[in-house]
Amino acid sequence: MKTTYQTRTTASKTSQFTKICVTACKKLLARIEEAKENVIAEFSANLKGREHMLQLAVNEAEAIAWQTEFPYLVFPTLAREKAASVENWAAHQRQVRNGAQRALLTHD
Repeated sequence: MKTTYQTRTTASKTSQFTKICVTACKKLLARIEEAKENVIAEFSANLKGREHMLQLAVNEAEAIAWQTEFPYLVFPTLAREKAASVENWAAHQRQVRNGAQRALLTHD
């Protein structure tokens, strides 16, 4: 009888621990997702037509963050840095296109 009681108690504790771990993981995933949505919202207005590149940059930041011990602490800053890089690249592309168009117009 003692063995059955001990087994039930151990199983119950294991089940409680599992529930706590699952709950903590779900909270962490929700926080990462919320941070991801915030970064995308922050940068999407300046990246019309480049949303896919923004999404890729944020996904890359998330993948890198998960490789650290503290993904929730690393992800928001890294995602903003990656999004800013895409934003800078898009601005540079606009300048190049505008310069090329002006060169064509003045050359003719």
